[in-house]
Amino acid sequence: MLIRDAIGEALQTIRTQKLKSFFSLVGVLIGVTFLIAVVSIVQGMNVYMEDRFANKLVGLNTFQLRRMPNFNSGNVTEDEWRGWLRRPRINYAEAAAVQTRMKTPAIYSRWCSDNLPVTWSGKTAKQVDVWTADADIFRIKNLDLATGRMFTPQEARAGVPVAVVGWDLTDRLFQGVDPVGKEIAIEGLPFRIVGTVQKQGSLFGISLDKFVLVPFDSPVHRYACRLGFMDEFHVQAKSAAEMKITLEETRETMRIERRLRPQQEDNFAMQTAEGALEGWNKISAILFTALPALVSISLLVACIVIMNIILIAVAERTLEIGIRKALGAKRREILAQFIVESATLSTLGAALGIGTGIGLAFLVRATTPLPAAIAPWSVGLGVFLGVVVGMTAGVYPASRAARLDPIEALRQE
Repeated sequence: MLIRDAIGEALQTIRTQKLKSFFSLVGVLIGVTFLIAVVSIVQGMNVYMEDRFANKLVGLNTFQLRRMPNFNSGNVTEDEWRGWLRRPRINYAEAAAVQTRMKTPAIYSRWCSDNLPVTWSGKTAKQVDVWTADADIFRIKNLDLATGRMFTPQEARAGVPVAVVGWDLTDRLFQGVDPVGKEIAIEGLPFRIVGTVQKQGSLFGISLDKFVLVPFDSPVHRYACRLGFMDEFHVQAKSAAEMKITLEETRETMRIERRLRPQQEDNFAMQTAEGALEGWNKISAILFTALPALVSISLLVACIVIMNIILIAVAERTLEIGIRKALGAKRREILAQFIVESATLSTLGAALGIGTGIGLAFLVRATTPLPAAIAPWSVGLGVFLGVVVGMTAGVYPASRAARLDPIEALRQE
């Protein structure tokens, strides 16, 4: 019997015995669906975390020099936390020393932030993120303007009271009105809007557009930061390789500035995008580690079910096997027939599982912010698992069919 004939017979069996075939397929279908869906969601989450979380909050090829870590994925003891709080804040002299002694090309920005009320024409937006930063922050944060312009390095150095606002503030205070050129009050201090930032969306349900960005040395700085200190000092290099070099140069400079002995630990933190992703990377690794075990359970059940289905098929077709043997069919032909039928059943279940898994991934993409990404290797793996499970399940029933004595088989009628 040719392979295509065996496949055709398996498909005919599925058509005539729909319920039995469904139960033989469901195990593989569930296992492969779970594989495709989980891999797609995790892959999408990886993209989401890297693009939306780390690169938006930290910046590409960027690190933040801080008093303590901004993101922490481990268990921090109370003593560690108190030790962090006792650390000195980053001051202007230290930031200037880092910038002066840096040998690798980079751009820099001081940074402070606070939640303050913003008012315009009798309307007030409460708890707005007011960011004070230097002019290079637009490049570091990759902020694209919708209207107007950025504030200039000259305005930043002079502390001119100008502001660039996020989409949420534009929508809340300036509905139907162009905000560029309007004067807002931040904690009662007047600022002139010179530009608006394109809508960035949200991160885990938290808006990325509810902010006002003003020059670091502008009057509102006294509310956002203590004089002479900053929350963060941002450093962005041209590439990931150069960023690693700037990290070491900054660490060396800070240790010199703070007169730390070789045996003393750093009393400052340098937060990178990779550091921000550390917690998620651990979760992702656990998911990918547990995935094979979870899929294997489903496929093992599928293997047992398909084996039983094929054993029943062998029992029902004993006479057919006897006739084929009497007409000269060889053992390997009988063996191949039932293995191919078993593999066809399993592969069909895998194909349905792939379709269902992809459908679930697209559903997640359509209903959540996650860009669920279909990994081609997971589709290939799904097909491979379908074939392997089917062939494994069919070996024992097929070997029983191949060993049947033709005379005894003919008597089964």
